[in-house]
Amino acid sequence: MLSLTCSTLLQGLARSLKELELTSAAVAHLNDMVLILEAADVPGPDQKIIFVNDAFLHRMGYARAEVLGKGLHLLRGQDTDDGVFAGLFGAMAANRTAKAEIMAYTWPGEAFWLEIEVMPFTRDEDCASNWVVVSRDITERRTAADAIHRLAFYDVLTGLPNRRLLMDRLGATVARSQAEKSVSAVLYLDIDKFKNVNDERGHATGDVLLEHAAARLKQAVRDTDMVARIGGDEFVVLLDGRDLHADTAARRALEAAALVREALAAPLDLKGKPYRIAASIGIALARPGGPGAHDLLREADTAMYHAKAVGRDGVMVFEDAMLADAQHALTLERDLAAALENGELAMHLQLQVDQGGLPVGAELLMRWRRADGSMERPDVFIPVAESSGLIVPLGHWALRQACAAWLTLEEAGCAMPLSLNVSPIQFRQPDFVEQVQRIFAETGAPAQEFIFEVTEGLLIEDIDQTIRRMHQLASLGIRFSVDDFGTGYSNLAYLKKMPLYELKIDKSFMRDTPQDHNSTAIVQSILAMAGHLGLRVVAEGVETAAQACYLGQHGSACMQGFHYHRPMPLADVIERLRAAECA
Repeated sequence: MLSLTCSTLLQGLARSLKELELTSAAVAHLNDMVLILEAADVPGPDQKIIFVNDAFLHRMGYARAEVLGKGLHLLRGQDTDDGVFAGLFGAMAANRTAKAEIMAYTWPGEAFWLEIEVMPFTRDEDCASNWVVVSRDITERRTAADAIHRLAFYDVLTGLPNRRLLMDRLGATVARSQAEKSVSAVLYLDIDKFKNVNDERGHATGDVLLEHAAARLKQAVRDTDMVARIGGDEFVVLLDGRDLHADTAARRALEAAALVREALAAPLDLKGKPYRIAASIGIALARPGGPGAHDLLREADTAMYHAKAVGRDGVMVFEDAMLADAQHALTLERDLAAALENGELAMHLQLQVDQGGLPVGAELLMRWRRADGSMERPDVFIPVAESSGLIVPLGHWALRQACAAWLTLEEAGCAMPLSLNVSPIQFRQPDFVEQVQRIFAETGAPAQEFIFEVTEGLLIEDIDQTIRRMHQLASLGIRFSVDDFGTGYSNLAYLKKMPLYELKIDKSFMRDTPQDHNSTAIVQSILAMAGHLGLRVVAEGVETAAQACYLGQHGSACMQGFHYHRPMPLADVIERLRAAECA
């Protein structure tokens, strides 16, 4: 009898009520938990239990006398879904078998998952005279299923919903907006300068920062809003709004973004060091007739990048023009990568002269002539190269071109120092020094004949690491120039710690010199500072005789600009230098 299956026993119960007495001994020893209830005109939790097997008593912690005469309310607890029991009782009222999974509770209060099946005992197809309840502990299965669900739908580090769950919710939000003619908002966040934390203090510290950011985001929004981490240092907040007008939804989204920024910016002790979390935020609206979930997220992402581009730690609401700009940038990025492969790029040289107008060096400038003959401006394609990461291979190519140009100049008897712009992104590559060293070794060009021009932006971030890397490069013989000096913010206290060779006065200051008092004062200050620090000065954008005369009267700055020479191909530069020698 002990080997009989539960289903076989239940079939026996269906044949005759007398057989219940014959099989009760066997049922009592089943591993499944079995209860038998009296039937009632209106099935419910108070139907009396007339039989209970040992498995039920053992798992639930009750004595038999504590169960007999009671109802199914013994299984209910604070987290039991009332709707599940309502479904069971509804099936019983229809004289049907029903099955469900419930959160049950033992007598000591332990919660566990229980699979429960309720079957009517009938005689000759009459109404049920009794109900048989068979249940089994499925906690282990549910725990495993919950773990799989969390791995599938939640971020392991922060516990927030991941991209998959976000897209499900975002799709539902878009569908609701279409159906209800309402407007909701999505916020796309990117932690500013997060890479610096990983690079300087390690990924463990970066993970701690992300955990703090996640906790603060959840505190800053309502319980009905969703906060998700979709990868790296990117988070999305899906606001639970149903505004009738886009202006109202945008205003609420901006208010939510302000609360988010305030929460993130609260003082933070990041493993013993103070830190302030800042984020760039893009906002897009789910609206009637608007884009689907994926395009909506792309709009918010695009707006975030615009917020980052104008200075970071800000908020932007998506506009259609942004998408056009993004599509143009994507096309330009693709074409630029092809241009590098197809030989459409070239390095032109612009000569630098001394006070007497004699060439003393040259700056290499990248030019892009498309296959159809049209020219792309550097101030258009260089930012695209930097934002896409193409600036790194472009920088390596430019350095090789510079080395080849110097060797050609030397062969022509026109050797001179060459200046080359280095992007901060390229400079911060972990293997930058090794790459530079390798290129000089492979080309045979002397490193001491090259001047790397860096912007003030490089001098603001990662200052200690920047100084170390500059000294490593200086040990190879490379000299450094601060390009566009005065247009950004430099920590002047660090200038003397850097192996600097020259400062370049930005052409924006030279444009109004000597007519404008303010520009002239800035030029004079840079000349005086360079003199005190023993640095060479090159003034860019010298286009008039008046500018050249002013510089000649106030120091010994070298000059670079259209007044003397325009950027030109290497062959033209050599021809001009030879012509000057003959003259």
